[in-house]
Amino acid sequence: MAAGTALVYDGEMINHKLLWEDPTCEVEVPERLSCCYGRLQHYNLIERCILVSAREGTESEIMLIHSMDYVEVVKSTEKMEKEELQKVSAEYDAVYFHPTTYRCAKVAVGATLQLVDAVMSGKTRNGLTLIRPPGHHSQRNAANGFCIFNNVAIAAKYAQRKYGLQRILIVDWDIHHGQGIQYAFDDDPSVLYFSWHRFEHQNFWPWLSESNYDAVGQGKGKGFTINVPWNLVGMGNSDYLAAFLHVLLPIAFEFDPELVLISAGYDSGIGDPEGQMKATPECFSHLTHFLMNLANGKLCAVLEGGYHLRSLSESVCMTLKALLGDPLSPLSGEMMPCLSARESIQNVRAAHKPYWKCLTYEDVTPVQDLSTISCQAEKAELTQTNVELLSPQEVGKGDVNEVIKTDRFLETHMKSILSLKPPIKTAAAVGESGAYLLPPTVHIPKGLDMKEFKTTISAFDVKNMKEEALNLLLNMLAVLNKIIKKEVINGLAVSSTPSLSSAIAIAHCQNLKVQKVLCVFVGDMDMKIELDDDKVLLINICAKHFEQVNTKHNISLNWKEVGS
Repeated sequence: MAAGTALVYDGEMINHKLLWEDPTCEVEVPERLSCCYGRLQHYNLIERCILVSAREGTESEIMLIHSMDYVEVVKSTEKMEKEELQKVSAEYDAVYFHPTTYRCAKVAVGATLQLVDAVMSGKTRNGLTLIRPPGHHSQRNAANGFCIFNNVAIAAKYAQRKYGLQRILIVDWDIHHGQGIQYAFDDDPSVLYFSWHRFEHQNFWPWLSESNYDAVGQGKGKGFTINVPWNLVGMGNSDYLAAFLHVLLPIAFEFDPELVLISAGYDSGIGDPEGQMKATPECFSHLTHFLMNLANGKLCAVLEGGYHLRSLSESVCMTLKALLGDPLSPLSGEMMPCLSARESIQNVRAAHKPYWKCLTYEDVTPVQDLSTISCQAEKAELTQTNVELLSPQEVGKGDVNEVIKTDRFLETHMKSILSLKPPIKTAAAVGESGAYLLPPTVHIPKGLDMKEFKTTISAFDVKNMKEEALNLLLNMLAVLNKIIKKEVINGLAVSSTPSLSSAIAIAHCQNLKVQKVLCVFVGDMDMKIELDDDKVLLINICAKHFEQVNTKHNISLNWKEVGS
């Protein structure tokens, strides 16, 4: 299996810039790239990557998605003066051209294809490309929403042609709907496109009905377009995770992609004036980590949007850290998704139930009376004199105070989550015969006294345990202690009495006042564990059928078929 993470970057793409006043386009600035690269340097991440040179995309590569006529229009802007550039820009929605735009857009395409080649050839396992102008809104014959050439869509077609791929997953976590990608693959069952986006019942740009949950694809492509519409601003870490866990991941694993492409837009992050969402940078490392389990790890992250420079750059860094295999920082904030997010997720699952086996037995029906409808009615009543729908830039334009507020929060927040990582990642409770097989970086507890864990063990019958089994039990509790005290991130324990060990581990956590404990036991438990509070969730995946009725916090999953 390939190893290493590619980074593709070319400072030439900074040359694309706005030459006139335009409130809509002024947020798409060259500093979006330079700030990201500078932050990667700050965290010493660049030196850990395999640096891959960018190149220009060829016209034939660009025309995998775009028409020759459109490519000629973009090419013609190279020799235009400011007035002509402004006139051509006005022909499209939320777009600007500069004399260097054609060159920069070709480099953006080429950089993306270089990353695909690095991953598919086995030079690297995964990678990130920092590019602009972005691409996911651009269409066959039109620039759109700051986007000139559709980098990710071109990359998907390129991978199909060059490497014969039959299944490609595109995950678009930008806060705007990537309608350009959707249009390119709407009837193509070989590309699964997932997008979440600010929608607000079609009152947010690009104001398309096909951005809603019931737009699932056309013809043979039905079921291969997944839209998760956010009908409220303020979506955070828990909402994004819920969309992944309950929609994307079950379908993605069933789809079984050969390559994952991320349209990595960070205007879905905290402080961004366009998205007005609340996801913190570490959330993107968790999302990336989930996707790394697909396609044998073949993953290409391609920069799209993101307009709060600090939020953007920190989120890019957290994405790259995940690709490099760094331990994930703990997620902050409320872990229960909000009602509106749950409604959207329910509706997406209902819309896709006919197309995916993983949803076949789900009892899901669409939510008709959405909790946000009344909010939208009130908003419409307040603005009834203004019949023109607001653009995302007009709706989300943040003032200077909000930018400073987010900057200050992120300065403190990033120091907090990054300082939580202990110097030792893993501890292990293993017998002497297995200890020498572990790397020296793994901590192995030794010389433990049973008195230290007397309170926990006294409730269990361990008098007749053999010395080796008892020592393993004590070592397990020592490892658990280190995890609870945050001296290590995780641990491994070997046990000859797994049911007893699980029961003692749960009791130990309860004695130490741990707030929430999840215990997943794979196998047939030979003892009953009583759970008398809501602080422990026990899930037992087993072969035996138990007569006891499942409760909210004690759940048995019985596999009836051999080989499950």
